[in-house]
Amino acid sequence: MYIKALLRCSGWILLLSCLSAQAQNQVKKIGKVNTAHISGQQIIISAENAYAEITVYSPAVIRVRLDQRPLTTDFSYAVVAKPTTTRIQTSQNNDAINVSTDSLQLRIDKNPFALHFLTPSGEVINEDEAGLTTSWIGDEVTTYKKMQDGERFIGLGEKTGNLDRKGEGYTNWNSDKFGYATNQDPIYATIPFYIGIHHHLNYGIFFDNTFQSDFNFGASNNRFSSFGARRGEMNYYFIYHPQMADIISSYTSLTGRMPMPPLWSLGYQQNRYSYYPDTEVLRIAQTLREKKIPADGITLDIHYMDAYKLFTWNKSRFPNPAQLAKQLDNMGFKLTVIVDPGIKVEDGYAAYESGKKENIFIKYSDGQNYTGQVWPGWCHFPDFTTAKGRDWWKWQLKSYIHDGVRGIWNDMNEIATWGQKMPDNVIFGYEGHPVTHQQAHNIYGLQMVRASYEGAREELKKRPFLLTRAAYSGSQRYSAIWTGDNRAEEDHMLLGVRLLNSLGVSGMAFSGMDIGGFTGNPTVSLYARWMQIGAFVPYFRNHTGVNTKSSEPWAYGEEVLEITRNYVNLRYELLPYLYSSMYEATRTGMPVMRTLALTNTFDANVYDARYQNQYGYGPAFMIAPFESTKEFGQIYFPEGKWYNLYTDAVVNGRQEMITPLSIKTLPVYVKESSIIPMQSLIQSTAEKPTDTLFLHIYKGNKPNTFVYYEDDGESFDNEKGVFYQRAITYSPAEKKIVLDKVNGSYPSKFHHIQLLLHGFDEQKSISVNGSPLALQANGYAFLSPISRFDPQGFFNPAERCSVLQATFENGNQLINVDL
Repeated sequence: MYIKALLRCSGWILLLSCLSAQAQNQVKKIGKVNTAHISGQQIIISAENAYAEITVYSPAVIRVRLDQRPLTTDFSYAVVAKPTTTRIQTSQNNDAINVSTDSLQLRIDKNPFALHFLTPSGEVINEDEAGLTTSWIGDEVTTYKKMQDGERFIGLGEKTGNLDRKGEGYTNWNSDKFGYATNQDPIYATIPFYIGIHHHLNYGIFFDNTFQSDFNFGASNNRFSSFGARRGEMNYYFIYHPQMADIISSYTSLTGRMPMPPLWSLGYQQNRYSYYPDTEVLRIAQTLREKKIPADGITLDIHYMDAYKLFTWNKSRFPNPAQLAKQLDNMGFKLTVIVDPGIKVEDGYAAYESGKKENIFIKYSDGQNYTGQVWPGWCHFPDFTTAKGRDWWKWQLKSYIHDGVRGIWNDMNEIATWGQKMPDNVIFGYEGHPVTHQQAHNIYGLQMVRASYEGAREELKKRPFLLTRAAYSGSQRYSAIWTGDNRAEEDHMLLGVRLLNSLGVSGMAFSGMDIGGFTGNPTVSLYARWMQIGAFVPYFRNHTGVNTKSSEPWAYGEEVLEITRNYVNLRYELLPYLYSSMYEATRTGMPVMRTLALTNTFDANVYDARYQNQYGYGPAFMIAPFESTKEFGQIYFPEGKWYNLYTDAVVNGRQEMITPLSIKTLPVYVKESSIIPMQSLIQSTAEKPTDTLFLHIYKGNKPNTFVYYEDDGESFDNEKGVFYQRAITYSPAEKKIVLDKVNGSYPSKFHHIQLLLHGFDEQKSISVNGSPLALQANGYAFLSPISRFDPQGFFNPAERCSVLQATFENGNQLINVDL
């Protein structure tokens, strides 16, 4: 009897195992809708093989949740916005459920379940691919979207390859990829948000699932685009606006926007792996000052630590870090240090003993602390997905602030370990709902910078600067990002431009790359070109690796030093423009570096491989980067008129033009009707410019408004209304420039405004609030009269044109300038 029962039992186990294996190899579709309940802005659906919850988040955003199991309360580290009250209309019949807002329509087919997103007039924006829709293979879930004729795809944050993702597939799994190839995927960051473009329509999809995810934009198929994850819900937000800028605004409203950074973080930063001892750091700082290269920051890599142990200093190299920080501060430099998450397993090491006592490390499923090998050796890792772990980290971080550190560089936070294969059975607290490494991996970097930002902010009582390598959507709330260990190669320089442009349309407005390249040694011309581009990048950091030649601006000869100085000078003179552009990012999510697709979305030329590296720097500039080895370059000019920055020569848009290239100049153009505020040259942001704001206006046919912004650059008083903000409007039809009434209570540092008019050749005078002012000719096409930029090295003196200028007092009330 016992043997028969055992055989019977074994048969059932075998049968169940077979059925389970069969299920893992079958595609399970949602099937027919059984029930649908409409409650306010939410639709709850039960189908044959799945459950759905559709929520109108706002007039332009609809959230879709799907799972094989009944849906419960969920949690997101990325999304900080709640649904807003929205006027909607709903109806349903035997075939479909219809939902409409002021901005879009959604049709939910019932048999089988499928989603169709439409414009208010009924045009298809995006829809499920018939016959495929959303399905599961075991726990793996994928949504398939019909690929529209001519559809393009951009975004996904830090992804290599072309601007247009069409025909490619990508994986999100944050990975330490030293010296990555220009087509390597994945690398360091996960931002599962993309924008689809077709038939003069564009939309955004944010897939909020932290498991390893995959996106397919027509790779190895001609039928669909898709996105899916190894486990977890199908959970995405669909966003529709006619303008791409508004899609980015809605996405960053969901996931949060960057705070105003400290002003010093926008200055030039000097770094290498590594500067030590302290006398070498001071020598670098002193040389920057002696050679008149404006700079605001010096960064220390891992060699400042004692045997790479976090929260320690190597006392032979840095015997008095607080004194070093003070000396640098007196010279106008802020100190940034690298921090890695690994805490060395070493008895007597304070951080290890404290972390062990507080029980804040991630663990195996049996409760034993996970141990992985990184720079210090075998390490444990804080669990940043618990309040306890974050609080411990904040407390430890305070030692750096006490020593005068003002920037925290978060590295190795993918998590990176030697072998790059952290076991999946490592458990993370996840705010009281433990999960495995599979779910926590991609958000570890986000949670680390959250803890770093909160700790530094609490202790410093001023704006800290945070930098991260790994990220997930929402990281922009805490940190800038850089693109990791790139190579000193021409194609890597241009790839870096595309990476930053993609990060920009994906919510990460404060971004940078290692200028000059991290691995290897750049040629003289490559270094010069990269430094020129760096002047037009949000985070401007020169960085090179160990066992490479020195990469400071003076290391490449006198000509390169002069070229570099010219462009760093320009960077500092443009700080009022850059700071105002960063302020725009805090309000709307608009990036500083802007792929031309952002404002020329339906112009096919901007996606052309020949022109895809061109980008906007704020709303006014168009940068055309080229390899340093090229003697000629082909540039595409989008719609409108474009002024050559150096000569004011005008080029009409909608045309391609071949231009000679010189290593002395980076091709830069200014859009018609642009408004560019500038200041006098300073050597660091600790130095005050003169009390005149130089306001450049470029004649054009299109009205334009620029929001000018100031605050003290370091405190959080701006969050209490202590700022200076005014809209500046140029109205060609009315022949007016209007400086609107000032908002905020912060007094401007500029008591006078010098107006510089470009392209107004026939203008003789202006009137300011009814008082006439004569215009005087200025000898150069750009910059303020006090510019150190040497035009002789950039263009023929005969090409100089007269810019008309007049100066008037800067008051807080409305200022009308009649042209």
